[in-house]
Amino acid sequence: MAPHTDLTDALVIGGGPAGLGLAAELAACGLGVRLVAPHPPRPFPATYGAWLDEVPGPVRPALAQVWTDVRAYTDEEPTPLLRPYALFDNARLLETLLARAGSGLAWTVGTVAHAERAGKEWEVRGAGGERWRARLVVDAGGHLGGLNGPTHPVGVALQTAFGIVAHFDRPPGPSGGVSWMDYRAGHLPPGGVRAAPTFLYTMHLGGDLYLAEETSLIARPGLTRELLERRLHARLAAQGTPPWEIESTEWVSFPMNTAAPAPGPVLAFGAAAGLVHPVSGFQVAGALADAPVVARAVASALDRRGPVCSVQAGWHALWPQGRRAAREVALLGVDALLALPGDALPAFFAAFFRLPAPEWHAFLAPRTGAGALARTMLRLFAQAPNPVRLPLARAALGQAGPSGRALRAAVGGN
Repeated sequence: MAPHTDLTDALVIGGGPAGLGLAAELAACGLGVRLVAPHPPRPFPATYGAWLDEVPGPVRPALAQVWTDVRAYTDEEPTPLLRPYALFDNARLLETLLARAGSGLAWTVGTVAHAERAGKEWEVRGAGGERWRARLVVDAGGHLGGLNGPTHPVGVALQTAFGIVAHFDRPPGPSGGVSWMDYRAGHLPPGGVRAAPTFLYTMHLGGDLYLAEETSLIARPGLTRELLERRLHARLAAQGTPPWEIESTEWVSFPMNTAAPAPGPVLAFGAAAGLVHPVSGFQVAGALADAPVVARAVASALDRRGPVCSVQAGWHALWPQGRRAAREVALLGVDALLALPGDALPAFFAAFFRLPAPEWHAFLAPRTGAGALARTMLRLFAQAPNPVRLPLARAALGQAGPSGRALRAAVGGN
């Protein structure tokens, strides 16, 4: 491929919803944007669910379904969550973001191999010998890494899931609704539950079609695809709801305990910037909400103060100090979950969903402050049963590093 010599304002690496979302907002701010991805525009392959109240208004037309019957099972009786839950239509989401970008976005098929400063600009090289010039570079290559490489920390803890979209004679979850978390596991030996807890996540997609996923919320090391696939089919058989035709399968694996990254000369975004929620694993709706905030900060600074300052402005908009402190507190929640034996997780989440709804909603939200997170954690500790409290206390007392300092500061009112 012949080298590209035209200069663009921003080059965005990655064609997922986060990368395209930020690229679209940068273009909407009047910048010229090149997006580089290994494939042409295509519907995103993963399943993206989100709480309806966290989906930004401009992308709500891209929702496929919204359910009001949303349940959690921590024992035999369901807990109504009373919070609408949504599923993105990935083809419509792609169309919505491309329309938002308009003519300001050039989608280029390629793989970025290297980027270096060339005076006041960046020269970006593709794996096929291509060269692109840009005033600033954004890495939105996902948690496996685009330009900056994998974001996995030492001692990474993973959320993993294996799912199917299939036809069922009998519903595997609530007809017309969502089973957000079903920890019932009478079909498994107690030792297996204690060592490797998993839950069922289902969505009714219409007619006899359902998404059913066996999910490990967080584990170190992460549970394997083979184990989760066996668990899913064993569960479906045990509850008398085996699928009769499978349309597609899905495998999910991503890190949950990623700290906020240090600002660098390349702006990161999406999972590459550590935006995966460390307790729920959600990322897409939050990234789509962050995109216009970050884009406005970048665009405002670019012409007035230059590319270096514009990247700094983007980092500050994405990870202000208060949000960094909140991430350290939230990482305590990760440590608590990892400290709990698997058979204590149902009791933990039973206590969690007994919290006042605004508190558990905020705890799972992407931009809740450190103080609110810490107070919710203390309230949860106070009302959790004793078998849950002890490992939680051990996890909290063991935090001598940044997370522990952040918790103490947050409780103190910061």
